[in-house]
Amino acid sequence: MASVSRTTRRRERILAVVNRDPMEAPHKTRTDALIAGGAGALCVVLALLTDPARTPDALGWVLLIASAVPIVWRRRSPLLALLAMIPLLIPYHALDNAHTAPMPQTWIALYTVAVTGRPLRTVLTGVGVLSVMVTVVLTINTHEGMQLLRISGWIVAVLFCGVDMRVYRQYMASVLERAERAERTREEEARRRVAEERLRIARDLHDLLAHSITLIGVQTSVASHILTVDPDRLDRRAIAASLEDIADTCREARAELRTTLEVLRDGRHDSHDRHDAEGPLPDLAALPGLVRAAEAAGAHVDLAVRAPAGLAPATGAAAYRIVQESLTNAVRHAGAGVQVRVAVAPDGGNALRVTVIDDGTGPPKDGSAPGFGIVGMRERARSTGGTLDAGPRPGGGFEVSALLPFQEVEATP
Repeated sequence: MASVSRTTRRRERILAVVNRDPMEAPHKTRTDALIAGGAGALCVVLALLTDPARTPDALGWVLLIASAVPIVWRRRSPLLALLAMIPLLIPYHALDNAHTAPMPQTWIALYTVAVTGRPLRTVLTGVGVLSVMVTVVLTINTHEGMQLLRISGWIVAVLFCGVDMRVYRQYMASVLERAERAERTREEEARRRVAEERLRIARDLHDLLAHSITLIGVQTSVASHILTVDPDRLDRRAIAASLEDIADTCREARAELRTTLEVLRDGRHDSHDRHDAEGPLPDLAALPGLVRAAEAAGAHVDLAVRAPAGLAPATGAAAYRIVQESLTNAVRHAGAGVQVRVAVAPDGGNALRVTVIDDGTGPPKDGSAPGFGIVGMRERARSTGGTLDAGPRPGGGFEVSALLPFQEVEATP
C-alpha cells in the first residue's frame, strides 16, 4: 500500500513538472545551469566517441564548451540564448570538427524557443537555423548530403516536439481553468442556496414567533383583565380558559419550531429518531387552526376557503403564512373584538387569491420602526412568482391581498 502511494505521488510530481509552464518554474537559473553543465559534458563525450577523425583541437574544444554556456539563460531569453550560440558554432563547424557533438545544447535551445514562443517565431527560427546549417555544411563539404539530411531531420523533430508540448500545456491550462471556474460556480451556487435557506428559516421563525407571541400576549392580557377588574367576582373558568389557550399556543409553537429548525440538523441522526420532528409544510387545511387561535385572542374571523385541486405545497405554505401574519397583525394592532374576513379561492385557472380584511386601524403610524411582517409576506408571495398588496382601506380597516400563481401537481398513485 505504501509503495502504491509513493508511486502515485511520484507520478503526480512528474505530471506537475510536465504541465507547468517552463517560464514559471522555480529556481530557473540554477536548474538551467545544471542543464548547461550536463549538455556540456554530453557534447564532450560525443566529440570523443562519435567521430574520432574530427576530434576538436584546442580552439574547437573552447568553442564547443562555450556554446553550452548560453543554456544558463535559455528561459530568461530563449531567442537570445540561441542567437548567442550561433557565432560559436559557425566557426566550430567551419573548422570541420565533430558535427554531431554540439547537438545537445542546440536541441535544448531550439526546444526552449519552440515551447515558449509562438508558432510563427518557431517556424522563422527553424528556417534560419536550417539555412545557416546548410550554408556551413555545404561550404565545408558538398558531399555531406546524408549528414545534412540527418541533422535537418533532428532539428525539425525538436521544433515539432516543442510546439506540441506548448499546445499540450495550453490545453491543460485551459482544462484547469474551466475546472476552477466550475468549482467557483458550484461554490457560489451553494452559498446562494444557503442564503436562500437562511432567509426561508428566518421568515418561518418570524411568522411563527410573531403569531404565537402576539396571541399569548393578548390571552395574558385577558387573564390579567379578569383578575384586576373585579377580583371579588373571580371568574375561574374564564381564567382557566385563557391559560389553557396560552398552553395550546405554546405547544403548537414548540411543535412547529421543531419542524422549522429540523433543517439545521447535520443529518447524522437516524430517521427513526426524528420522525416526530419532521412534518409536511403547512397548507390551506391548517387555516382553521389559525382561526381558532385568533378567536381565542378575541378576534371574530369569517373564513372562506375554496382550495383548488393539486395545489403545489409551496403555494399552500405561502398562503398559510400570509394568512397567519395578517391575523397576527390584526390581533396586535386592532385588539380584541376585531372583525376579520379571510377568503382563499382560485383566481382564474392558474392563480390563488388570498384576501384578509379587518376593520381595525392597521399598523400604528407613531414614528416607531416598522416591522418585517408585510415585507415577509411580500417575500412569501414573490417566492411563488406572485404579488402582494397591503394597506388601509378607503372605508376604514386594513386589507391584505395576494395573488399566487401555481401549477397543478399530479397526485401520486
